[in-house]
Amino acid sequence: MSDLFDAMQQDHDKYLKLDEDEILNQLTAEELEQLTLDLEDLDPDNQLLPAGHRQKDQTKKDPTGPLDREKLLEYIEDEAKKLEDEEEFVPYKPGLKRGKVFEAPKKVESALPSANLDPELEDCLNNATEAELTDIAAILGMHTLMNNDQFYSSLEGSDIANKTGFSSMTKCELKVTQVNEPPNPTDVEDTLRRISEDDSTLTKVNLNNIKNIPIHTLKDYAEQMKVNTNVTTLSLSNTRTNDSVAFAIADMLKINRTLKVLNMESNFMTGDGILAILEALVENDVLEELRIDNQRSQFGNKVEKEMTAILEQNTTLKKLGYHFNLQGPRSRVADFIMRNNDLKRRTRVDYNPSSVVSKTYTKK
Repeated sequence: MSDLFDAMQQDHDKYLKLDEDEILNQLTAEELEQLTLDLEDLDPDNQLLPAGHRQKDQTKKDPTGPLDREKLLEYIEDEAKKLEDEEEFVPYKPGLKRGKVFEAPKKVESALPSANLDPELEDCLNNATEAELTDIAAILGMHTLMNNDQFYSSLEGSDIANKTGFSSMTKCELKVTQVNEPPNPTDVEDTLRRISEDDSTLTKVNLNNIKNIPIHTLKDYAEQMKVNTNVTTLSLSNTRTNDSVAFAIADMLKINRTLKVLNMESNFMTGDGILAILEALVENDVLEELRIDNQRSQFGNKVEKEMTAILEQNTTLKKLGYHFNLQGPRSRVADFIMRNNDLKRRTRVDYNPSSVVSKTYTKK
């Protein structure tokens, strides 16, 4: 390491001993000019410098063709001198404005006559504050002078409280409406117990909009529904159901032969969970209605095409709550649903004794 450092130090000392003036005196004029071009500090991307200062001057070259640059410049200059200046219609004079002078348009007075009001009413309006005037505008239906609070107050018939005057018309305040629908009163634990006991009085399970149900509890519902023989409707809309619950529901559909309506709208299922449920319908021949629309994630064209291919194999589903983005899968699934309804109608007619047409024979 020390030898390398000594070699570097010797090279450094060698360059320090050089005499720059002696080297410059030995250069020719062409070499000095080339050195000047190389040493120019130019920045082609600097927009603050003129174009001539952003690049090197390379115009001092011998002509490379039959044209002579100097003669061309002289010709252009002579032709420019021969052109006469355009005559001005109005001669220039210092301090004199040429052209049409701008004149402000005249104000046109309103043609509407002044309103003849009752003296007492006119006196009240003249002495009213801005807040009182906007309240009167709200009563008369001039909604452009009201903000949201004033508008909803006028609909409810309560007092219109305005403390901001005409400036309130530019405000946009969020009006939070009260939810009239009461919370879901279903007891989650008790309903799960009744499902596990196969309670004959329990035919519909509604857990919609109950957002605090743990995921493992929803899986327990799917597990207990495998052996239940009475529940025909299961609603899990807006319960934060994810793919793990969807896979459990798919396993349940392969075994359960009682459930006819399944609602799983407005949840967090992805395309994998939806496809698992639909694949279970290939083995399930009981479910008639399935609602899976309004999920948090978008499924995409590939998933919709796979959904269409799976639904083609099912012959019992009569209603599907899902809006396809592609026109092709949308029309094909509509045809499948119509086919399933027609098959159900034919089965109902075949087993209806009143629909059987008997043949009568007449004696000859």
